[in-house]
Amino acid sequence: MSKVLTEQFSIDTGAGEVSATMDSPSNAFCTLLFAHGAGADHQHAHMQSLAEAFCSAGMAVLRFNFPFKEAGRNRVDSKAVATATIVDAAQALTARSELPLFVGGHSFGGRMATHAVAEGLLSFCGMILCSFPLHPAGKPAVDRASHLSGVSVPMLFLSGSRDALADPQLMNNTLAQHGTPHTLHWLDTADHSYKILKRTRTHPLNVYDEAAQVARDFATALV
Repeated sequence: MSKVLTEQFSIDTGAGEVSATMDSPSNAFCTLLFAHGAGADHQHAHMQSLAEAFCSAGMAVLRFNFPFKEAGRNRVDSKAVATATIVDAAQALTARSELPLFVGGHSFGGRMATHAVAEGLLSFCGMILCSFPLHPAGKPAVDRASHLSGVSVPMLFLSGSRDALADPQLMNNTLAQHGTPHTLHWLDTADHSYKILKRTRTHPLNVYDEAAQVARDFATALV
């Protein structure tokens, strides 16, 4: 098993300093800039579990707070602030590693990352998006994906088969219509937070290892 070096530091952004954590396995073949969702910061157990799984798959991971979470607020940052923070975090990551770079996040963080990419603010190999929030729960819509046609790099979507914010048929059709290069993997029985149904789940791996295995195969093909 490879050793993982964990570094905690602050990133200077236009909205002030934010906390960050970088986990680097000794066998890393790429790096992943990974943004948190709207409900919890970068140290939440879900984010920690994702980082650990990605590290086990040979991916170094940089997690960071958005300014709203750093300040203890519940209201998410504007798109302009969020995308600028992602760009600042990417610069902090590339200053620490020369490995191939991937960008993504969980839910809100992943969606903001796609906006940053669509606006041409970042350069990297591909995107890894966990629980992309296509629409609010119970309100199927495709507005949140209207910008994805501006993303030219390959994207991996890791969505739970029970995700209330990503209707499967709508998700499949929307991504196909936009024509963006993508891979959509449905995690067996997982919901938006990757909670599973233990009695009916048939995949042999736990949900985080399932996600990381797919992410590793996706990233390996691009570096």
